[in-house]
Amino acid sequence: MTPVHNSRVLFNKIPTGYPIPGETTVYDDTPTIDLDNVALNGGVLLKTIALSIDPHMRGKMRDASIKSYSAAYEVAKPLSNYGVAKVLRSESHKFQPGDFVVGLIDFEKYTVRNDVDALLLINNKFNLPLHSFLGACGSRGQTAYYAWREFVKPNPGDTAFVSTGAGAVGAVFVQLAKEAGYKVIASAGSEKKVEFLKSIGTDVAFNYKTEKTADVLQKHGPVHMCVLYFDNVGGETLEAALSNMADFGLIIACGMASGYNSAPYHNLMSIVAKRLTIRGFIASDFHGKYRDEFFQEIPPKYAQGHLKIMEENIIGLENAEEAIVSVQKGTNWGKVVVIVADA
Repeated sequence: MTPVHNSRVLFNKIPTGYPIPGETTVYDDTPTIDLDNVALNGGVLLKTIALSIDPHMRGKMRDASIKSYSAAYEVAKPLSNYGVAKVLRSESHKFQPGDFVVGLIDFEKYTVRNDVDALLLINNKFNLPLHSFLGACGSRGQTAYYAWREFVKPNPGDTAFVSTGAGAVGAVFVQLAKEAGYKVIASAGSEKKVEFLKSIGTDVAFNYKTEKTADVLQKHGPVHMCVLYFDNVGGETLEAALSNMADFGLIIACGMASGYNSAPYHNLMSIVAKRLTIRGFIASDFHGKYRDEFFQEIPPKYAQGHLKIMEENIIGLENAEEAIVSVQKGTNWGKVVVIVADA
């Protein structure tokens, strides 16, 4: 077979603020690959179908000497993140040609993978769109579900606050809290996102760009102060939550998006005064404990329309760079997935 183009998005330069397409990252259409003859060495040849664009990708755009929970991107190498791919050829007993898998996938059209144990076979018994395994039925839904199952002791009538509530992680957490009988306050960055939050049952949904988080929490939380805060942003929002937490409340720190592209923001004395528990959280720590349960519970709810998120599909790998920037700046309106190819 004649070699085909194997377009990719490379990490090119460590940014000091927001990523800049063409500088921080570079779209490269020059490589080719012979799909019939490329050596697999016991692995699989994958065709990339869809790639998730998430805020945490900014944290990987750093110097490799700076340690964190996930490895830094390597300059001149493709970006990677959660993705869905189709197996074209296989020398592994785990996968057959035609299988669909989900896992950390490089930002390139075709990839040879030897670490097959890092890939998960998709069991799509509800015939869901494949990109849903990157959203509510994938890593974003898992993040919310695992945090809820591991740390929350549900108490109907308690008040929970969720920042970035209209994002895929936040929206799933909001719906789990409402299902458990919580009063839910949630923030978002646009009126469209606020309307979505209302549509999934959020009791108090507000635009943090037009209303001060502290004012909203003081108005709607003083009788039953926030017992639970699911934090995706840190910064001033975290400070406002700290001032409005009930004594002995729980904060699940899932992300600090407000500091990904700027200096961190800290004012944490309320942790002491209110004797709070703050639990840092990385979803992958809990795959072994909750993943099977997650796939039994969440995809059926999503398929039946009982669990919803906002979804924004971007067509073409060449548009991944701009999609990354939109997620960092919050100008996206839904869970962003880049559709690389048809299945």
